[in-house]
Amino acid sequence: MSITTDLVATWTRPRAILRQHLARGQSEPFALSFLLVFLLLAFVGQWPVAAREAFLAGEPSATPRIIAVAYGVLLLIPLAYLVSALSRLVARAMGGQGTWYSARIALFWALAAIGPLFLLQGMVAGMVGPGPALTLVRVAVGIAFLWLWITLLHEAERG
Repeated sequence: MSITTDLVATWTRPRAILRQHLARGQSEPFALSFLLVFLLLAFVGQWPVAAREAFLAGEPSATPRIIAVAYGVLLLIPLAYLVSALSRLVARAMGGQGTWYSARIALFWALAAIGPLFLLQGMVAGMVGPGPALTLVRVAVGIAFLWLWITLLHEAERG
């Protein structure tokens, strides 16, 4: 399946989609591609926020802020690998039978699947700004991510 079809299907049958991805065999470029999908969506989702902040600060261009966001997003790559390793260690301590690779796929795919929600969050932050709407969207995105990641990690650790 294509990645967009898998992204949509993940919300209805996350375990089956994860099993399909793991059945492809171990491929680090494949795992990294999921993380890159998320990073791209997270980066684009921050453009409205950068534009709003630049406008409110009276700056002539949002470009410096967007470049800063790009550097920040790139710093998430080692952090994502660290979090996946820590999740694997916790899962192993709880009796998990997965692998380091399956833990990476579970995290990176969960991040990719919530990528479109990051676009929504960025639009609300950029168009509406701080307030109850943004708080609600952030909480919803956080809950969705945690639910999806825990579900996928549980499946990955079944061995």
